[in-house]
Amino acid sequence: MSGSNTRPWLNSYPAGIPADIDLNEFASIVALLESSFKRFRHRPAFSNMGRTISYGELDTLSNQFARFLVNDLKMGKGDRIAMMMPNVLQYPIAICGALRAGLVIVNTNPMYTARELKHQLEDSGATAIIVLENFAHTLAEVIASTPIKHTITTGVGDLLGFPKSVITNFVIRRVKKLVPAYSLANDIRFVDALRRGASGTLPAVQVDSGDIAFLQYTGGTTGVAKGAMLTHRNLIANMQQASAWFGTEMKEGEEIIITALPLYHIFALTANCLTFMKIGGLNHLITNPRDMKGFVAELSRVKYSCITGVNTLFNGLLNTPGFSDLDFSGLHMTLGGGMAVQRAVADRWKQVTGSTLAEAYGLTETSPAVCINPLDISGYNGSIGLPVPSTEVSIQNDDGQELGIGEVGELCVRGPQVMKGYWQRPEETAKVLDAQGWLHTGDIARMDEKGFFYIVDRKKDMILVSGFNVYPNEIEDVVASLPGVLEVAAIGIPDDKSGEAVKLVVVRKDPALSEEAIRAHCRTELTGYKQPKIIEFRESLPKTNVGKILRRELRDAVPAGN
Repeated sequence: MSGSNTRPWLNSYPAGIPADIDLNEFASIVALLESSFKRFRHRPAFSNMGRTISYGELDTLSNQFARFLVNDLKMGKGDRIAMMMPNVLQYPIAICGALRAGLVIVNTNPMYTARELKHQLEDSGATAIIVLENFAHTLAEVIASTPIKHTITTGVGDLLGFPKSVITNFVIRRVKKLVPAYSLANDIRFVDALRRGASGTLPAVQVDSGDIAFLQYTGGTTGVAKGAMLTHRNLIANMQQASAWFGTEMKEGEEIIITALPLYHIFALTANCLTFMKIGGLNHLITNPRDMKGFVAELSRVKYSCITGVNTLFNGLLNTPGFSDLDFSGLHMTLGGGMAVQRAVADRWKQVTGSTLAEAYGLTETSPAVCINPLDISGYNGSIGLPVPSTEVSIQNDDGQELGIGEVGELCVRGPQVMKGYWQRPEETAKVLDAQGWLHTGDIARMDEKGFFYIVDRKKDMILVSGFNVYPNEIEDVVASLPGVLEVAAIGIPDDKSGEAVKLVVVRKDPALSEEAIRAHCRTELTGYKQPKIIEFRESLPKTNVGKILRRELRDAVPAGN
């Protein structure tokens, strides 16, 4: 790591946060997990739907699963195992077990179509998969044309204990009919796998820091999904970086974090699951955060101290009846990432909860954290924060030259959390990782004199109106401040006169909100070329599995000439 003179943001670090982390404290994620299993053995680790398992139970159950994978399925170091589940207790058990067996985890979105699932299983070469039965029908469609040899199925209620497990599974299968019929030859139930792994021993598996821990797929919204190779060192580094950043605010063995973002997403995987396991925290898993009413009811039963999410999740909670009546006295960390946090949402969150919504920035390719705002900031500042310890961030032009303070260019990252590369895609890797180790993010940003970074927009989302750059984030932030707006997306559309023009897609909170009211607001807040040419009202916006608005889908839906 280069000297502090190249990292002006260090002068803005809150007291107690180190400039660099200790990369040698843990040789692998397995070493970190085993440390936590011993230190916090009797502390609660994960809770879901009324059942809580301790670190000691997680140690035992994950060891059983690891023994099953190695002794029964004969899986060896480096073999890939896919995991296709929402947030249920089976997930952390499977993750810990697979890592202890030396396997590479391929996190898989349960909402994938058959085509998307087939691509990921073929591309990764996964030979085993654990899938929630609700989504097993999708797997059944394509399994014959994939490398999968072993299938492990599980139900939502399987680990909730008798009689709740039986009742839960019955309601989901028979009453709500949420498990479509499927046929998978020789599938093994997860509870049976644990039973079969209860005897025998786990052979010693040498896991090194450079070994791949996860193939985390990304880029599916912009083309063929690519597997980012995240090593044990990458994830350990990011856990160390995050826990160092949170360290002044967190108490070991006492924190309770609400985990509503899915564990198969890199944000929740690192920031919630792994980082909070390092400090002995309790992850309270939310299986279906889209059920906002149920989500709020769940929050009313937990005295939590931390919550992470994306802008749309926080906005959804704020607009759900009953949320403002909850007890927020224990909440001392709210972290937003995955997409830009809007001022209107951040301001209202602070007003309702008393907790500052601190924005962070990261990428799948960086495990994910790159920048985080100080947790003690007084309120929304429009910034993605400061680079985390042992991280360099540079604003560069198209020729790779570093730009000065306040200049706008591409945000580039260098640090121990940056991926090894894309799985079996050297050409794609070369496009984003240069010879000096800089990861070119494709995000347009600037840095101020204090070292805080500000995302201006994605390169691909930028709108060019008569030669002027228009950034959707700015437009969306302005429109979102209107009280009658629930959600908004800004995209570029072809225009004969200006090349491109701005189109707004708006979801109303107030049915009386008119197009003219939005235009009047934009005329007040935005210069002429930034004002929308077309305004469309919709009932909802297309989003990724974690709630990130898909501008690409909105652009693709624009007819030619509009």
